[in-house]
Amino acid sequence: MSTAPQAEVSEIDASARWPLSLLLASALLWLLVSGALALANLAQTLSPGLLAECAALSYGRMHALQESALVYGWIANAGFAVALWILGRLGGSPLRSLNWVVVGTLFWNFAVTLGLIGIMFGQGTSIPFLHLPRYVQPLLLVAFAAIATPGVLAWIGRSRPTTFAAQWYAVAALFLFPWLFSAAQVMLLWAPVRGVLQAVAAGWFAQGAWTLWIAPLSLAAAYYLVPKITGRVIPSYDFSALSFWTLLVVGGWTGGRHLVGGPVPVWVPSMAIVSCVLLTFHYIVTALNLRGAFGQCSTALKFVAFGLAAYVIGGFTDAITATRSIAQVTQFTWFSQAQTQLALTGAFSMIVFGAIYFLVPRLANRPWPSTPLIRAHYAAAVLGTLGLVLSLAVAGIVEGRELGDAAIPFADIAAHTRVWLEIAAASQALLLVGNAVLAFHFARLLAARPVVTATSLFRPPPTMEASVS
Repeated sequence: MSTAPQAEVSEIDASARWPLSLLLASALLWLLVSGALALANLAQTLSPGLLAECAALSYGRMHALQESALVYGWIANAGFAVALWILGRLGGSPLRSLNWVVVGTLFWNFAVTLGLIGIMFGQGTSIPFLHLPRYVQPLLLVAFAAIATPGVLAWIGRSRPTTFAAQWYAVAALFLFPWLFSAAQVMLLWAPVRGVLQAVAAGWFAQGAWTLWIAPLSLAAAYYLVPKITGRVIPSYDFSALSFWTLLVVGGWTGGRHLVGGPVPVWVPSMAIVSCVLLTFHYIVTALNLRGAFGQCSTALKFVAFGLAAYVIGGFTDAITATRSIAQVTQFTWFSQAQTQLALTGAFSMIVFGAIYFLVPRLANRPWPSTPLIRAHYAAAVLGTLGLVLSLAVAGIVEGRELGDAAIPFADIAAHTRVWLEIAAASQALLLVGNAVLAFHFARLLAARPVVTATSLFRPPPTMEASVS
C-alpha cells in the first residue's frame, strides 16, 4: 500500500486509543451477553417449561435482561466510542480529559451489571427500554456525563469553524440522552404521573430513545464514513440540515404510535401517526444523501449500506404500521419485536460494525489480522438479521390475523407461529456466532504486535476531513 498522510493515522487516534478500546471491548462483551440472553428467551418461548423453576431467569425477567444488556451495554458503549472518535477527528485536535472516559466507562458498566442483577431479583421497572432498577439510574447519568465530557470539549473547542452532519448527530445524541433519561425517571419512577399518562410517558421514552439517541449515533457514523471512504461529496447536502432537524423535532412525537386503540385520548396516537408520516421526509433525505454507500467494495461500507437500508425500511414500516387499520393487526404481536430488531440489530448494529472495522485499525495502529473473519462476520450478520426480522414479522402477521378471530384457540395460534419462531431462534444463534467472531477478531487485533509501520497501513484518504463530514 502507498504511504498514508499524517492525518490518516493521527495524534487524535493515538491519544484516544486505550479509552476508546475499553469502550469497544465493553460493548462487544455486552453484545455477546445480550445475544445469549436473546437466544435463551426465544428458547423459552418455544419451550415454556425451560428454566420455569428459576424465578431469576423466568421469561419476563430474561426479556428485560436481554433488552437492557443490548441497549445499555452494547449500544451505549459502542455509540460512545464512535461518537467521541468522530468528534475528535472532525474537531481537528486530540480529545481532552480522556481519563474521565475511563472512569465513566467503569462506572457505567458497573451500574449496568448491578442493574441486571437487580432485574434477576425482581427489582426491574417493567418499562420498555427502562427496565433497570431505579437505584442504578442516577449512577448511569453521572457516568454518562463523565464519558461525554471529552466529546463536549471537542465540540466547543473545535479548531474548524465549519461543522458537519456527523458532528450534529453525535452532539445531539450526547445532549439529548440525559434529558430523555432523567425526564423518564422523574415521570415514571421518582414522581410518577398517574393513570394513562404513565403509558404515554413510557411510549414517549421508548420511541425517543430510538429517534433522539440511538438513531443519531448510527447516523453520525454513516455521515462520517460514506464520504470519507468513497471520496465523494454528499449529494443534496443542503437538505441534510432539514433532515436533521426533522428527526429532532418530529421524532419525539412518534411515541404514541404504540398506543393506537389504547385507553388514551384519541389525539395522542393521531399526533403520532401524523409525526410518523412527516418523518418519512427524514428517511428519504437520508437515503439520498448516503446512497454512495451502496455498490462499494469497502468492507466497512458494506455493513453501513445494509444498516442504512434497514434504517430507511424501518422508518417507512413504522409509518405504515402506525395507521389504525394496520396497527389493529400488528400491535401487541411478534411484528413489534421484528420492528425493534430491524432498528437495533439491522440499522444501528450494522452501521456501527462498519464504523468499528474502519476506526479500530486506526486506533490500534495495525490492520485487521484476517479478511476471511471479516467476511464470515458480514455473512452471519446479514443472514442472521434477515432471518430474525423476517421470521418475527411473519409470525406477527399470522398472530395478529388469528387473534382477531375468536373462533381460533390461542393454542392453535401458538402452533401456527412456532415454525417462524424456530427460524428466529436459529437466526439469533447465527447472529451470536457472527458477533463472537467479531469479538475474537477484536481481541486478536489488540493482542497482536504491529508488524508494519503506521504509515504503511492505510491508503491515502481522499481530502475529506476538512471538506465533507
